[in-house]
Amino acid sequence: MLDRDVVQEFIEESFEENEIRIPKAIKILDLTEAFCLYIEDDYYEWLKDNYNSFFEDLDWNLIKERIQHYKKTFKENFAN
Repeated sequence: MLDRDVVQEFIEESFEENEIRIPKAIKILDLTEAFCLYIEDDYYEWLKDNYNSFFEDLDWNLIKERIQHYKKTFKENFAN
């Protein structure tokens, strides 16, 4: 799901900014993969929670209101 190259670059830049060195016994690819899996697991749970709250009681009128709200706020993200 996540772009591992982007995540690795993020980790490397963040560590450099914070003057953190990765121990030699830990490979950057292993660290990146573990971090990605950690994020994806959390992301999936977050997605399920938000799905449940957005579609709570499946009130289509409320959903239409939400769509209109987000269309006004973020027009560039919606198809015409």
